[in-house]
Amino acid sequence: MGVITISRQWGSGAEEIAVKVCELLNYRYLDKYLITQVATEQGLTENELVDFTTEHYRERNFLERLLRPGPYVVAELPVWTQDESGAETMGIKKLDEVRFVNFVRRVLLAAYQQDNVVIMGRGGQAVLQDSPGVLHVRIEAPIATRLRRIQDREGILDVEKAYQMVVERDRKTAQYLGQLFGVRTDDPSLYHFLLNSSKWKTESAAQVIVAAVQQLVTK
Repeated sequence: MGVITISRQWGSGAEEIAVKVCELLNYRYLDKYLITQVATEQGLTENELVDFTTEHYRERNFLERLLRPGPYVVAELPVWTQDESGAETMGIKKLDEVRFVNFVRRVLLAAYQQDNVVIMGRGGQAVLQDSPGVLHVRIEAPIATRLRRIQDREGILDVEKAYQMVVERDRKTAQYLGQLFGVRTDDPSLYHFLLNSSKWKTESAAQVIVAAVQQLVTK
């Protein structure tokens, strides 16, 4: 029926909205478990990788680029390997920029081919930008709303600490998308529309996205 990519500000409530969208449409949510399943079904060589998110991404500063040219490790991801007896062990696999982006693209394209999926973050708005039948949504909220939600969710009493966490997450997300995919999160041309979650209840926001994707796939 269609695919939805959701780009969001941390603390905007986008995760809850995405889950509700999946419930309303009977879509699957591209979490680390579905990533593994999709990769396995598609026979990708990196099918043991669990996840690729901003949290795993290692940014490279100017000095590192100057002193260490060439491939740079941008992600250290948990991997599961199986020996001849069937026993599984977990280790760490390092990916440089080229391999990391290649893996992200292959998994997202595989998920797109399966259809009926909501992709949160991970560069979906860039990788699937020109793919037919994909709705690209950006979910934001005012900083005061985001801070309140982060404080409630994380149990943080110090508003300054919460603010610094939000700023750092925004910076890392921008670095992730800019360095690996060459796009800016605030580029309106990447999205069909921007949704201010402070103006909507979770269910209502989800209904807006559902209506939009239904219109998109029936065009």
